[in-house]
Parts: sequence; structure tokens; C-alpha cells
Amino acid sequence: MTSAPQTPPPGRTDDDLAQSDIPAMLRYGLSFAGPHRTALFGDGAVGAAVLLDRLGIQPRAVAFLAKVVRSGGIRYAAELPEPVPGDEAASMVRAWLESASTAADGIDGDEETARWLEAVAELLGLRHVHRARAAGETSS
Repeated sequence: MTSAPQTPPPGRTDDDLAQSDIPAMLRYGLSFAGPHRTALFGDGAVGAAVLLDRLGIQPRAVAFLAKVVRSGGIRYAAELPEPVPGDEAASMVRAWLESASTAADGIDGDEETARWLEAVAELLGLRHVHRARAAGETSS
């Protein structure tokens, strides 16, 4: 049985979502199914994409990190000197991974975290595509 798609509450801006406590959302979303997981893959993923976009991170960097998490585990990825390019982004993503590692349980937790990172990468890619299309419309 599938449910109707959920829409975010009206008035949620990029700034609102960027202020989300991503480490806490990872801890609760990986520990508990239901609304916590929904919030992690919804507002949490969008907020993470907004933050990474503002730092100029490319979607492929986050998608690659998802592969690293899937292959080596969250703890391994958290110990990388630069999980994504750039000092500020690396520090932020490392904090997310460290938070996730406290809640994720074994291979299943690694897989769930990798899926979340893939969702963030997809959203980041959508932001890039939308921005490019919007720029093309205004320059015509």
C-alpha cells in the first residue's frame, strides 16, 4: 500500500532547512523508523543539500562518499582527512558522519546512511539543474 506523497509545510525556505540540526536528525532518523526517518530523508536531506550547495560541493562528491560509506562503513568515512572537498564542508560532513556512526547499527546502518547521502547528492544535483535552467531562461 502506498500513501499519498507528503508535502512540506508551507513557508519552508532554504534558510529554514539549512538551520536543521542534521547530526540530531541522523541520530534519530537512523535509530528510529517512522517520522524520524521520514524527517531525515525529507527535511534533513534537503537541508544538507542546501548547506553543501552553498559551499560549492558537487553532487558527485557526495555520491562518491555514499559509495565509500557502503564499502568501508561510516566510521571509516568519518576518519577520512577530506570526506568532501574543502575544509569547511569536510568538517561539516565529518560531524554528520560521526553522528551517524553513533546511531547506525552495522551493515544495515551503513547502507541506510549511504542511501541518505545518495538522496542528498540527488537533491544537490536537482538544485544545480534548476539553477542552470533558470539562468538559461533569464539570459535568453
